[in-house]
Amino acid sequence: MLEELRAQVCRANLELVEQNLVLFTFGNVSGIDRGKGLVAIKPSGVDYAELSPHKMVLVALADGRVVDGSLRPSSDTPAHLELYRAFPAIGGVTHTHSPWATAWAQAGRDVPALGTTHADYFRGAVPCTRRLRPEEAARDYEAQAGRVIAERMEGLDPAELPAALVAQHGPFTWGRDPAEAVHHAAVLERVCEMAFRTLELNPAAAPLGRELLDRHFLRKHGDQAYYGQGR
Repeated sequence: MLEELRAQVCRANLELVEQNLVLFTFGNVSGIDRGKGLVAIKPSGVDYAELSPHKMVLVALADGRVVDGSLRPSSDTPAHLELYRAFPAIGGVTHTHSPWATAWAQAGRDVPALGTTHADYFRGAVPCTRRLRPEEAARDYEAQAGRVIAERMEGLDPAELPAALVAQHGPFTWGRDPAEAVHHAAVLERVCEMAFRTLELNPAAAPLGRELLDRHFLRKHGDQAYYGQGR
């Protein structure tokens, strides 16, 4: 069932290792078939070296029940499902504990757009959520992580800001498919490192002005984008 989606999700999870975004089993990628209402996701706690497409678990978007697969889905599955429900245009979600992005999450800080590398992918500061309340952490913890992202993204465009940090936890990224979600996770990790180092060198460094921010984002992602060779 959904062999191609499972293969895409498996490849994307292995890409986390290639990009040095995960340690041990600290991360997961999912992908969705909107027509069937099914999400394929990494199994919980399985080493990346042991992954194969048939081990990806299929769960229902509506209620999270396992539809196909012999293993338990990632413990972060409820957060992924919340993001798919909140952002109907996305096709893949990635969650890691990559060190630079996680450091910003643990600090509870948005990642400011200090340079054009950031602006090539994120049209503004990468948002960090509020902390989970004790009662939220005590029940439906993983789902609440997805919900605080959706809450923080209110009024923002998930296509223009395809990433968010869950305070005291870590980064989530998304994209049109699982591969793009991982791509955004890799870029996020790099811009988080750059922002930290920039503020070390100059604590007073100011974010980009709107004109330069928009110019760099729109030349890659706008209706009249001219970067690259087209799709």
